[in-house]
Order: sequence, then C-alpha cells, then structure tokens
Amino acid sequence: MQKRMVLAIVLSFIVVFVYQYYFAKNVATKKQEETQKKEAVTTEKVVQAPLAAPPVPDAKAAPKSLPVQKPQTGIRDIRVETPLYTAVFTTKGGALKSFKLKEYRKELSRESDFIELVRVQEGQTYPLTVRFSESSIPVPPDLTYDASAAALQVNEQTGEQKIIFSAAFPKAVKVEKVFTFFPDKYAMDLEVRVHNLSGSPIEQNAFLHWSEFLNPNVKTEKENEEGLIALVKNSVEQIEAEKIESKRTLGPDVSWGGFESKYFITALIPKKPTLTSFQMGKDAGGRISADLEGPKNLIPVGQVGLFNYGLYLGPKEYEFLKAEGVGLENSINLGSWIKWLAMPLLLFMKFLYKYVHNYGTAIIIITILTKIVFWPLGNKSYKSMKEMQAVQPKIKELQERYKNDKQALNRAVMDLYKSHKINPLGGCLPVLIQIPVFFGLYRALLYSIELRHAPFVGWILDLSARDPYYITPVIMGASMFIQQKMSPPMGTDPMQQKIMLLMPVIFTALFLNFPSGLVIYWLFNNILSIGQQYYINKSHTT
Repeated sequence: MQKRMVLAIVLSFIVVFVYQYYFAKNVATKKQEETQKKEAVTTEKVVQAPLAAPPVPDAKAAPKSLPVQKPQTGIRDIRVETPLYTAVFTTKGGALKSFKLKEYRKELSRESDFIELVRVQEGQTYPLTVRFSESSIPVPPDLTYDASAAALQVNEQTGEQKIIFSAAFPKAVKVEKVFTFFPDKYAMDLEVRVHNLSGSPIEQNAFLHWSEFLNPNVKTEKENEEGLIALVKNSVEQIEAEKIESKRTLGPDVSWGGFESKYFITALIPKKPTLTSFQMGKDAGGRISADLEGPKNLIPVGQVGLFNYGLYLGPKEYEFLKAEGVGLENSINLGSWIKWLAMPLLLFMKFLYKYVHNYGTAIIIITILTKIVFWPLGNKSYKSMKEMQAVQPKIKELQERYKNDKQALNRAVMDLYKSHKINPLGGCLPVLIQIPVFFGLYRALLYSIELRHAPFVGWILDLSARDPYYITPVIMGASMFIQQKMSPPMGTDPMQQKIMLLMPVIFTALFLNFPSGLVIYWLFNNILSIGQQYYINKSHTT
C-alpha cells in the first residue's frame, strides 16, 4: 500500500507542478472572465443609474457645449527627473508621454535601455488624460494646457515638487491638473481641479485614463503575463491582454486598477473607491484603454470641484506597494491558495539579502533552514522506508500464499505491520507536509522581482532566467538519481521501479527552462537530502 501511495504522491507532485507553471493562470483567467461578465451586467446598471436621476436644480442651465479655449503657448514636453525615474509629460492633455525606471533595464547589459512603462501608438491618447463625458461641460481629454514649469528636478534636497497644468474656457470652466512628485517613491498624487466660471451650477464626471499598445503581430511571451488588473471588492481581477474584450466594466468599489506585467505595474488609485468603477477595452489594433470613473461632482457657481487620485508606476516590489496602503501588494502573483506561506518566505529572503548581498546565497540559506526544520520528519520518513524494505520478503511470501484471497492478504499484511510496529503511511505523511512549503518557495522565487537580473556566481547572471548552459538542471537531475539509488527501492514491482528511474529524467526536462533560482533551490535540497539519507543508512548499519 505504501509503495502505491508514494508513487501516487510523486506523480501528483509532477502534475501539480506542471499545472501551476503552465496552466493555472489561464484557468484562473477563464474563471475570472465568467465572473466579470456577470459583474459587468450588474455594473452597467449601477453606473448608468445616475443618468436617469432627476437633474440637479439649475445644473441644466450650464453650457452643454464647450466654448472657445483661451489661447495657449503651444504643445511642449515637460521633463521630471527623480532618483527613481524620468517622466516626460506633454501639455497636450497634460498627459504622460514617457516613464522610464532608472533602476531597471530591459536586458542584462548595462548598455540596455531603461524599462519604459508608457507604450502607445502614434495617434493614441496618452496615459493620464482626463475626460469629462457625461458632464455639464464636456471638457475633451486632449486639450492644450499651460504648464507651471518647463522642467522639474526632484531629490532629497528639493523634497516633494508639484507641476500644474491649467486650461481655461472663459465664462465656462477652468481645469487644473496638479501632479505631486516625491524623491523616494514610485507613487505620485494627482489632483484635478474644476473651477466653475459659468453662471450656473455644473455637474462634472471625471474619467482618468490609461493607454497601452500591444502589437497584435508580435507574440507576447507567456512569462511576461501582461494584462489589466484591478482590486474590486477586495478581490484581485486579472485579465490577460489577449483576452481583453472590446468593452467591460468592473465595480463599483474599485480600490485600484491598471496595467501589469510579471514584474511591473501602472496603477490608478481613486480616493473614493466605493463609488468608483474600472472600465476597460481593446480594439482590433491592439490599443488597450482603461479608465477610472468616479462619482459626479456638483460644483456651485464660483466654486472648485476636486477629483483626487493616487498613481503608482513602478516595480512590484513589496515595500513600495505596501506603503500605498490600498492592497497593491496583492498584484504580486503569489497564488491565492499558497500566498499565506509564499509571502513570508519572500520577505524572509529579502531579509537575508540585507546581510549576504546575494539572492542565490539567500536561497541556499532558506533551503538549509527548511531542511533543518523538516529534518526530524525526513528521518522518520527514511526510517519508515527502511523498515518497509526489511519486511518486503515477508510481504512477498504473503502475496504468494494469499494470491487468490485479497481480503486475507490485506489482513495478513496489516498484522505483519503491527507485529513489527510499522506505520505504512509513515514514509508518506512527512512528504505531504513538506509539499506546501515547496510550492510556497516556488511561487515566491518565480514572481520575485528581486531575482530579476540578480547574479549568483560564475555563469549565472540572472536568477530569474534559465541557466544559459543548462549546467544546474543537469546536476540537479544527477543528484536526484544519486538520491534515488541511496533510497530503499519502491517495492518489487518492476514497472514501478522503472517509473521511478525515469523521475530524474522527467524532472531534468521540466527544470531546463525554469528560472535558475528555482533550480538552485531544488539542487541544494537534493544535496542535503543525500546527506540525510547517507546519515540514516549509516546509522542503520551500525
């Protein structure tokens, strides 16, 4: 019975492992899409409801069409430099034209370009424009603004800095977009001010916009995992880029929404999440749009209506995400069922890095500590396997004696176990207990931006990428073979023994294209297991 269970555990382990790496995200996305379709129907009713409500007194007297804009100085770019990024805004729409992260490059080479978070096609609306459709005065998103500065330097000496984009329409409305930048954050603040210059109350409804372009003729790498993401009613909703429909609405109760890749995210954060919805869409040309729609704002004559947002454009690094206080850390894809374990392991790895300054070394330390914690369970498992091996000849005799009576055989085998004080599940339960820990580490290492372009030793220059020469996967496979030879054989069934002999080959093939950080963990875990098995074998012979 034990040999069948061990074999079942090993095969199940492989199935779950492959499923997690290759299929889990796709299945999750399908389930989310079904849920979102149902939510979209409800949401459309909720969002449309205010349009059917009675108009606010005198608000209908405000202008319905936009007057001529006050002359501007022309379209120009505004460059903002901080220690963490370089942002380029344009006065057309007071929008974001470029956003490059200074601490992250596209490739491993120091000559490679910095990561660019703004990707739009010629003629496509730039990100961070604001439109006022469904409003008393429909201010367009691409109007030309004046800027309060030609350029901006933000550092520790200057502290936080602001830039104000303003556009006025005499006797109608004045719009200001106030961006606040911080020297030590990837986050920004955006306050949109709408001054009512008309003679009547106005009702304005702001839509904060993000644009993204993905060339439909270029296949997106699965590992990039690009798409839209939002936190709706405290639940993360992810839609892969190729599965975004022409139009969809999530919410209300949207804490944040935006565009993500495996390691980076651009998030729009409303200050009134319970009244905010997240609209998304994609056209046939690969142009993706995402908008935050908040509540309508009734602005009396001569008063100012405020629309406030937070913005995060940067890496999925836990400390930066957590600091925003809106659950952005949930964008790190650690898996819903194992996140409770993966997150502490990720934080512990970052803690170790502060002292060893090498994530590969930190992974090895975690592997050693994990093995120490589970050492007693490992000993129990190996001991149980040895005891089972010792009674195999007697079990074979019983099988011959009761080959035509399975019930009698089962009773005889159980009596044999009792007489030798053997627990037939003793070798399996310790393995089962350790599986969640492995998957927790697996998720933490697979989605940790800290491993991106992080070197280990020698030829391993990027722990998030596969071993370029396949050296570590081959050594790992050899270590599995050695470990298998040192372990008690899986019963006397030739077929089962052949299957077990194939396990090192199967795992080697699986790990060839896995991130080298994962391979290092598995390799050193095998090495420690070989040492433990040697210790058990030696103690049983003395």
